[in-house]
Amino acid sequence: MGAQTPRVSSARTLIGLDAVEAAARDIAGHVVRTPTVASAGLSALLGAPVTAKLELLQRTGSFKARGATAKLLALTAAQRTAGVVAVSGGNHAIAVADTAAALGIAATVVMPESASSSTVAACRATGADVRLTPDIAAAFALVDELRAVGLTLVHPFDDPLVLAAQGTVGLELAEDAGELTDVLVSVGGGGLVGGVATALRALRPGVRIWGVETVGAEAMSAALAAGAPQRVPLSSIVVSLSAPSVSELTLAHVQALVHELLVVTDAEAVRGTLELAAHGKVWAEPAAGCLLPAARLVLQRHPDARLGLVVCGGNATVADVVAWAARFGVGLSGVT
Repeated sequence: MGAQTPRVSSARTLIGLDAVEAAARDIAGHVVRTPTVASAGLSALLGAPVTAKLELLQRTGSFKARGATAKLLALTAAQRTAGVVAVSGGNHAIAVADTAAALGIAATVVMPESASSSTVAACRATGADVRLTPDIAAAFALVDELRAVGLTLVHPFDDPLVLAAQGTVGLELAEDAGELTDVLVSVGGGGLVGGVATALRALRPGVRIWGVETVGAEAMSAALAAGAPQRVPLSSIVVSLSAPSVSELTLAHVQALVHELLVVTDAEAVRGTLELAAHGKVWAEPAAGCLLPAARLVLQRHPDARLGLVVCGGNATVADVVAWAARFGVGLSGVT
């Protein structure tokens, strides 16, 4: 499945390479410059050269530490004293909680009760105030209340500082990878793909950037089709890609810089997670596993492609992956 990206015709404010480079300077020493490696195992699996950007080795287990760090470092003294709030059921929550603790800033993390117990435990272990709500709508309502009493929202993607910091993944990939023709990036709210595309299209203008969503977490596809952010129903098991909507900021970057969106099933994403473990020797979450079925779609169109995969996170438990594999009847021999 795919959604062709329309080109932007009206002038919109996009961040530039200078903003990504500034973010890189700001967060240096606070985050990991993660490895960029040519993967013999994944190359053999896909029948094409594959380079993996191992962002699952980032602090807190995902790229989200980059954006959280940039935002928290930019707070005023008064904002640091008042504290911050984040709403997330996944990697953004962990990143904000951990980074705030490291910087001595009080953090409140709001998440729905459906959030995994491991995510809740990871946030509480940092000393963050974790508030659980019945659903995501109640979570956003509580965030509004907390902002009204002075807490600063650390948004997972609708913030130029955050988007620029996520773009440092692309900056490092451009500097460290060999020749690439196509780079695949997972899409939730669009901060990672927008930032990576900003850096790569500036430094390697011939590279095609592909965004990847899962069925039931298609906020960016819906926004592209409508020409504006849309609230979408969520049903994917890939919670770290399950944004209820994207933002004008991230939509504009995808419209201008991303070649196309590809959409794969949850079952394919889970199989991709198992394949990354077996052939790439990395323990990723389905938000990264979705890249492998999408890579096969790219290779059907461009058999001579040299692929880059942004392996965005690794915060899935063994029990979670085993349960999903059983649910979908997925094994390494294929989706059955």
